[in-house]
Amino acid sequence: MPLDEFRRVNLDNWNERTAIHAGSKLYDLEGFVSDPKKVSGVVAFDVPDLGDVKGKSLLHLQCHIGTDTLSLARLGATVTGVDFSPDAIATARKLSADSGTPGRFEIAELYDTPNVITEQFDVVYTGVGALTWLPDIAGWGRVVSTMLKPGGTFFIRDFHPMLWTIDDEREGDELVVKYPYFETSALRFENENTYSDGDRLENKVNFEWNHGLGEVVMALLDNGLRLELLREHVVAESRNLPWMVEDAEGRWRLPSGQERLPLMYSIRAVKVS
Repeated sequence: MPLDEFRRVNLDNWNERTAIHAGSKLYDLEGFVSDPKKVSGVVAFDVPDLGDVKGKSLLHLQCHIGTDTLSLARLGATVTGVDFSPDAIATARKLSADSGTPGRFEIAELYDTPNVITEQFDVVYTGVGALTWLPDIAGWGRVVSTMLKPGGTFFIRDFHPMLWTIDDEREGDELVVKYPYFETSALRFENENTYSDGDRLENKVNFEWNHGLGEVVMALLDNGLRLELLREHVVAESRNLPWMVEDAEGRWRLPSGQERLPLMYSIRAVKVS
């Protein structure tokens, strides 16, 4: 699928991130290969709300380098991961081979997924940090529905759109809204670092889009899914605001007044039509 200017820039950014992430302590690919029982912290957090995936076919949209995808395989799912970055898919395939954890990985831009993969799945899974890279949340909902079998389960845990509105360049811990909450045109950012440890980026520019929680939910409801779970969280997987503090589980929180801001949310839905 041809990419517009925004997503071509993002592709360069993510191809470069792939090598950094593959060598990072955060992703710990060596640990994943050496310990056949290891699952990612993201998946371990999600399992209580996601439910049992043993014996189910599962599609992971925007799978990146496959650590979460293969963690779900270790929990018994037959997994397929898709991502628009060829470098990420190559890394995921290598991780699957090196770890002896079966998984299929295909290159596909999110909206082109139904043209690349023709079957439907028992579970469609979207992981942390995915939706901000998509310009059209309604179109995303159509892809989710298309790829899901009737009666199948969709699950996502992602950063809360309210978190994405907060000014992260202020000193102190006052929460000030700076960026749009609802879906708008592309927002341009320039960052030298990715969210993991490792080298600085040369492709510093990226484009992102926020999507309000209502917009995300309606993208699912309008495409034949029924909401089963909507949970908001006071912890995040990364340090999105400079004054956040790390907790004992390695996640990040506001240092005080945690009830002021949801940092992430989880949704589970089932396809009814």
